[in-house]
Amino acid sequence: MTHRANKYGQPIGNALPDWAPCPRPDHTKLRGQYADVVMLDAVAHGDDLFAAFTTPSSGLWTYLSVGPFADRPSFDVFLAGIAASTDPLLYAIINTATGRAEGFASYLRITPDAGSLEIGYIAMSPMMQRTRIATEAMYLMMAHAFDDLGYRRYEWKCDSLNAPSVRAAKRYGFTPEGVFRQATVYKNRNRDTAWFSILDSEWPAIKTGFQTWLAPANFDDDGVQKTSLTTSIV
Repeated sequence: MTHRANKYGQPIGNALPDWAPCPRPDHTKLRGQYADVVMLDAVAHGDDLFAAFTTPSSGLWTYLSVGPFADRPSFDVFLAGIAASTDPLLYAIINTATGRAEGFASYLRITPDAGSLEIGYIAMSPMMQRTRIATEAMYLMMAHAFDDLGYRRYEWKCDSLNAPSVRAAKRYGFTPEGVFRQATVYKNRNRDTAWFSILDSEWPAIKTGFQTWLAPANFDDDGVQKTSLTTSIV
């Protein structure tokens, strides 16, 4: 990458003469073919989410700072707390075929002045994992950030030992940026944090890849993909 120089001959970043801070995301409903992404409501979505998350989950909560929850009251306290938060800003992910909430995700580290935010605090129930519902939900949130709100940087961070999350970031088109060693402590253990990002200049090609993958023509009568998302995003 080339840089311009100031009057002292020092390299400086490219000018952004038309830059203005981005709007903060709100709870605009995001509609898709397979998933809707809506404001998380602890009352409206509590039954669905508790049922979805208490299904045998193969370590669903291992890499989250919260959970698992021993009973419904403790889950309700947690859900009410995160539903009231503005950063992270939580959304429920709705299976459009059933109308049920089957997971949640959030925008966090929202920095309008820099045009940067993170997708995180993601909990996909077993019924959502490895489905078009989960992938489309991630696409809808990404598209809202770039296309509707004008953000220029979209981040994904996870425990570097969380192999499924690392794979998901790469599958969704994020670029690895390295590992921040001993970045935090959660559940009384160390976390080295893997960082990934997508920039606004990269988004158009990634968007096309998602749209190609999500198209009904990409799936056979049994719902099996014909072309992988990794192949679609070039």
